[in-house]
Amino acid sequence: MTRIRIGAGAGFAGDRIEPAVELIEKGELDYLCFECLAERTIALAQLARQRDPAAGYDPRLEKRMRAVLRPAMERGVRIVSNMGAANPLAAMQAALGVARDLGLKGIRMAAVLGDDVLGAISGQDHPLIDRDGTLADLAPISANAYLGAFPIARALEEGAQVIFTGRVCDPALFLGPMIHAFGWAEDDWTRLARGTVVGHLLECAGQLTGGYFADPGVKDVPDLARLGFPLAEVTEDGDAVLTKAAGSGGRLSLASAREQAMYEILDPARYLQADVVADFTSLNLTEVGPDRIAVSGAQGHPRPDRLKVSVGYRDGFIGEGQITYAGPGAVARGQLALEIVKERIAMLALRHDDIRYDLIGMNSANVTAHMGDPAEVRARVAARTADAATAAEIGAEVEALYLNGPSGGGGVTTSLREVVAVASVLIGRDCISPSILHEVS
Repeated sequence: MTRIRIGAGAGFAGDRIEPAVELIEKGELDYLCFECLAERTIALAQLARQRDPAAGYDPRLEKRMRAVLRPAMERGVRIVSNMGAANPLAAMQAALGVARDLGLKGIRMAAVLGDDVLGAISGQDHPLIDRDGTLADLAPISANAYLGAFPIARALEEGAQVIFTGRVCDPALFLGPMIHAFGWAEDDWTRLARGTVVGHLLECAGQLTGGYFADPGVKDVPDLARLGFPLAEVTEDGDAVLTKAAGSGGRLSLASAREQAMYEILDPARYLQADVVADFTSLNLTEVGPDRIAVSGAQGHPRPDRLKVSVGYRDGFIGEGQITYAGPGAVARGQLALEIVKERIAMLALRHDDIRYDLIGMNSANVTAHMGDPAEVRARVAARTADAATAAEIGAEVEALYLNGPSGGGGVTTSLREVVAVASVLIGRDCISPSILHEVS
């Protein structure tokens, strides 16, 4: 096989489902990959699994599988996804259940395991790589290593048509099918880097075709309500042409491709992945037709000796309250509301680690500009506390403004949530032992 077509079916857990079906039906795909796992998502999924051993995978998995399994299998499209989150095995079982409900027999599914390293690193004192401190300073609830693409390629080699992983490097979801299709070696740094770049460009799905890009009058994108997701035509040398299904909404332009290329890579000369260190500085992006961008030229260097591990831990609670003021004097009344709550928190000695007093519409997101008083504002108080009871009191003080604060307040909302934070450490590759389990519907 000298060329394969890989589609991006999702760029995050809450993404639309119809564009993935459209890609299967019109994209002439060989593979469709769903990237659904953010940094904090897997820690939350681990908490869900602790409450229910059969949970911990993407909550929209069954809905997605119900929509895509039949058309994908009818067209020979193989599916790869990290929707397994904290429980790839349960994800596979759930997908098998959907297949059986749909009367789809004989589908070979696989679960890639081994990213969960909480037991392996517990009690160790690795330094944190994104802040001061060490692992010993935290009380971890999860620890998941970023696996590479080769376990996915192996699962495909063993015949899997649908694969669920937990934590893997996002581009690895797309690189795995390339390794399998073209037989790339583990030290073929140039091809692995080029495949990684293609995976990186595809991983956020609609971001490449105009989503999170559109800016009316500056960067216009047509038909965003029907935004089409991208696909790549990849050659055995790792070069590719990016495009989307004919007739779908959005626009795949040189500008949107360049923005996505720079997304979350930190150092363009050293994009660190489990399989390779990719060098973007020689990358060429060229428009070769309407909604068609050619990708070539990336270089690669040997993979890192250690793997990144995302560590989830409990970090207190956030209590929040909001109330709206509208009409003449709205800003002054909103400001008075914040001052009242601030004084009340001091009077009651409510202890907090951090607190914000914002007027949404004035200074909550943009603290540098002032465009004149708006017709309405929403006063917001949010505090991070060590315990849930204190956090709840923050919201209660805002709610009390109804009859104890400025005139005309309305639409109070309060919330209380536990903070699950994420930190990162590095561990040796010898701590990781990926494995693959197969089952047939």
